[in-house]
Amino acid sequence: MLRYILKRVLYMIFTLWVVITITFFLMHAMPGDPLASLARKLPEQIRINYYAKYGLDKSVPQQYVRFLKNVFHGDFGESLTYPGRSVTGTIIKHAPISGRLGIQALIIGVAIGIILGIVAAFKRNKWPDHLVMFIAILGVCLPSFVLAALLQYVFTVRFELLPTAGWGGTKFTVLPTIALCFGSIATYARYMRSSVLDVIGQDYILTAQAKGVSTGSLIWKHIIRNAIIPAITILAPQIAGVFGGSFVIESIFAIPGIGSELVGSINNRDFSMIMGLTIFYCALYIVSLLVVDILYGVADPRMRVSADADNK
Repeated sequence: MLRYILKRVLYMIFTLWVVITITFFLMHAMPGDPLASLARKLPEQIRINYYAKYGLDKSVPQQYVRFLKNVFHGDFGESLTYPGRSVTGTIIKHAPISGRLGIQALIIGVAIGIILGIVAAFKRNKWPDHLVMFIAILGVCLPSFVLAALLQYVFTVRFELLPTAGWGGTKFTVLPTIALCFGSIATYARYMRSSVLDVIGQDYILTAQAKGVSTGSLIWKHIIRNAIIPAITILAPQIAGVFGGSFVIESIFAIPGIGSELVGSINNRDFSMIMGLTIFYCALYIVSLLVVDILYGVADPRMRVSADADNK
């Protein structure tokens, strides 16, 4: 298992390098000068020093080598739009905000979605099943920003129970969390219902019932443990979406998260900030894939045996 993890880490490093390379050269292929508006009114010598500070006075290959060296040392540079503002510092400051909001939404969405999916499978073609499928369809069809607007109207305008926007205590996270987790609830409910229905019809379930296995043990050890494997597959993009997929919600609720920073950097053509946030998102996603693969082995020992066999 350790050899398998080390092998995956090497693949992760290579993937991250490919993403950095592609993003870097695509950014520099864009027409225009990212510092033109800021340096237009500066004296000539100061403007030259300004470009030299960010390495923009060098050729693109030289800039690329310099950037890789800085990334290797954990330095993503300074913002082009806001001089003196560290990209690394921005990530450290705003990522915990998006992380708290997203992790709450992920935990609630996965937990409720799995429970609803199991209930729907065991109550197939009955009213609980129809209700869960209605929620699942609604969650897939209803965009998160529309749900966010509805939540704001009901809970802040109509009844004045929760704050409309901003960031502070736990009460500021309630509505954004609901808006973010509703899609996860719908997705996991559909996956778990389909997977549980497939597992229930397997021969080993009938054998366990014939042997007199208790209902609780049957559901937990034989049904859920096997049915949850397909649901783990979509966990990686869900984890990455904790940070990246919440930028619309952050904008609606005026939350100073990392998603709003990404949108602002793209609008301002802040190359340093875009590169730093892209690397952060990519690293988060590929680490999520590794976590999911490890969870595969925890949920199904056959996965560990297969991985060990491939490494021999």
